[in-house]
Amino acid sequence: MKKYVPNILTIIRILLVPLFIWFVFFSDIQSHYIIATLLFIVASISDYYDGMLARRFEVISNFGKIMDPLADKILVIAALIALTLPPIQFVNIFVLVIIILREVAVSVLRSYYSKKKIYIAANIWGKLKTVFQMFGIITAFIYYSIFQYFQENLTPYHENITQIFKIFFWIVGIITILSGITYFQKGAKNA
Repeated sequence: MKKYVPNILTIIRILLVPLFIWFVFFSDIQSHYIIATLLFIVASISDYYDGMLARRFEVISNFGKIMDPLADKILVIAALIALTLPPIQFVNIFVLVIIILREVAVSVLRSYYSKKKIYIAANIWGKLKTVFQMFGIITAFIYYSIFQYFQENLTPYHENITQIFKIFFWIVGIITILSGITYFQKGAKNA
C-alpha cells in the first residue's frame, strides 16, 4: 500500500489545481482568496511529501515522473498569472513570461535528455527558484487575503507593499534565469 502513497498525493495535487484556479479566478464568495491560498499551501505541502515518500519507499513511477512536475508547473503558473493580473498585480508581466519560458524550455530539454538516458539533478539555483517562488506566492496570497478584509487600514501602505512584491518577484525572475542557464550548461556537458 505504501508504494501508492506518493502517486495518491500527486493525484490529490492534480485535483487541487482546478479548485485553486476556480477560487482565484471565478469564485465570487468573499473569502475566495483565503480558500485559494489554503489550497495552494496544501498542494505545496503534498508536493514536498510525495517526493520525500517516493525516495524513502524507493517507488519512482512513470506516472509520478510525468504528472508530479506537470501538476507543480500548472499550479505555480496559475498562481503567478493570478498575481500578475488585476486586481492583485504583484508580478510584472515580463517576470511571468520569463518564468513560463524557462519552465517550457527546461521541460523540453528534460524530455529530450531523458530519451537519451541523461538525467540532470536539480542544482542550488533550481532549489532556490522553487523556494523563492513558493515563499513569494504564499506570502503574496496571504497578504492579499488580509488586504481584502482590512482595506481601509492597509490602503495607505498598499502601494508600497505592491512595489516590494514586484521587486521580490523580479529577484525570483533573475534566479529563474540563472537556474535555466545552469540547467542548459549541465545538459550540454552531459550530452
